[in-house]
Amino acid sequence: MSQRVNATLAAVVLLFGLFVTAAFLPLPYVTYTPGLTVDVLGEQDGQEVIQVSGHKTYRDEGQLRMTTVYVTPVDGKVTLLEALTAWLSPEEALYPFDSIYPQGQTAEQSDAESAVQMVTSQDAAVAAALRQLGYQVKPVIEVLDVSKGYPADGKLEVRDILQRIGDTTITKPQDVVDAITSAGPGEPLDFQVLRKGRTTTVQVTPKEVDGSLRVGIMPGAGFVFPFSVSVDIDPSIGGPSAGLMFSLAIYDTLTPGSLTDGSTIAGTGTITASGKVGPIGGIQQKIVAARD
Repeated sequence: MSQRVNATLAAVVLLFGLFVTAAFLPLPYVTYTPGLTVDVLGEQDGQEVIQVSGHKTYRDEGQLRMTTVYVTPVDGKVTLLEALTAWLSPEEALYPFDSIYPQGQTAEQSDAESAVQMVTSQDAAVAAALRQLGYQVKPVIEVLDVSKGYPADGKLEVRDILQRIGDTTITKPQDVVDAITSAGPGEPLDFQVLRKGRTTTVQVTPKEVDGSLRVGIMPGAGFVFPFSVSVDIDPSIGGPSAGLMFSLAIYDTLTPGSLTDGSTIAGTGTITASGKVGPIGGIQQKIVAARD
């Protein structure tokens, strides 16, 4: 073969190699695709999603389905082919990575943030529904997340209501930070908490992390309710946008008659404890999930 033919063949091989490499190299993008829907008036693993103790319940034969979106995880990869597919698809979306995840955020931090959002959305949904029914709910500071491997792991639990830490009465999240950071190195602290209606005290010894004392909890706003209402949802589902559907399902479960009139209804939206519905993220993909 001539030098020209050899050069052409070599160029074709190189171009093919470059194309293959480019097609599978990760790009700084995140895809949104339609997720599953969950009937929050129904059951999960044989148990009602909306669980109530201390109040009569009224079950509805209709469905209230929360919608979800699958988002590329922070440690996931989007290739050129996947990015092009999402960009061209009427059912998917493509976003710059930095517009979805803060710079330097780890997968563990992302999962913890999502779990915290789910806990707060559930508590706000219960508060909104009960307030609409005329009940009084008392704002408190509770544990929203416990980090694995930290001193509080195995001692404090999510939704423990923080009443006192050492000599500090807890009325706001900053009280928790102040009580922990003012402790001496290696000094155990007594955490007085309300857990499932009972007051208990546990000892936790803060450890120094990045120059400050920590126990590994995320404190935030919670509530004391006049009776027990909980939402039993798959823990792999995170984020705040199911709050509206949780609130409607709780309201329906606590009142006679059918809010759905026996129909299947899908919905989404955050909700505050006062009942204000927030904007919707990933609406395009949620519409597809609802349609399917």
